[in-house]
Amino acid sequence: MTLYPRHAPKATIKTYMYDERYHLQLIHSTPLDDVPLCLFPFEGRLLASVGKALRIYELGKRKLLSKCEYKNIPEGIMWMHVKGDKIYTADLRESFHIFKYRRSDNQLFVMSDDSAPRWVTAATVLDSVTMAGADKFDNFFIARVPEEARDDEGGDHTGLRLKADTAYLTGATPKLDYAVQFHVGDSITALEKTTLSQGGSELICYSTLLGAIGAFYPFSSRDEVDFFQHLEMFVRSEKAPLCGRDHLMYRSYHFPVQNCVDGDLCEQFMTLPSDKQRLIASELDRTPAEIIKKLEIGRAHV
Repeated sequence: MTLYPRHAPKATIKTYMYDERYHLQLIHSTPLDDVPLCLFPFEGRLLASVGKALRIYELGKRKLLSKCEYKNIPEGIMWMHVKGDKIYTADLRESFHIFKYRRSDNQLFVMSDDSAPRWVTAATVLDSVTMAGADKFDNFFIARVPEEARDDEGGDHTGLRLKADTAYLTGATPKLDYAVQFHVGDSITALEKTTLSQGGSELICYSTLLGAIGAFYPFSSRDEVDFFQHLEMFVRSEKAPLCGRDHLMYRSYHFPVQNCVDGDLCEQFMTLPSDKQRLIASELDRTPAEIIKKLEIGRAHV
């Protein structure tokens, strides 16, 4: 396969069956006209990202049968997930697209998509309207389907009932809302919503290209949010980075940091001189020991 332009002389989807002893048997091989990038099950059928198209295949006797196709993918879908009746996809360079399959017309429609061109490297679904993603420029973000698109049956607000792959011509596709923006500083290669301890709170665990493993942990109360936001603000002013670069500017490298506290920076409170610790603690109406205990409790949750 040549990567640019992306082309392969031959591409197929092979279908296998296994018996009770887990012996694989090739059922058939389906020839494709472009490179397959991603596969996912969908209501007993197969969702396949083939080049710049999204197709629904059904199992046939001699090969897979194409039942539905959406041709307007900008670059190619590298990640897919299905939850309920929604199909969540991430394009290689155009971020998230949320599709809905309309059974009566046998067509796929874009319910909502992103306004920012992101080169997505990893993604996961948090709930029915919220996705977390990361791009190759080291950004982590959480996007949410807007209210007006949550019960929408199609992507076409003109009343003309345009075909699915011409819906973009109207420019009426609702755009995703951002809940969180954060510049990690390393390309994220995997994202997973999980719990790291038995009975612990759910969090988003991630791994990076340089081998780091980290977590994004949700605050449980407004008081915690206020406390850590103010602690981050004070430590940011007292603990300047070694190279002299502004910390806030770094965390907002491509998009302004939003609804995310830098836990690594808050941890540096313990490395400050005792007089600066007391100064920050007095601003927060706490003692240094109380702040350190709160940081340790937060670490224990993760």
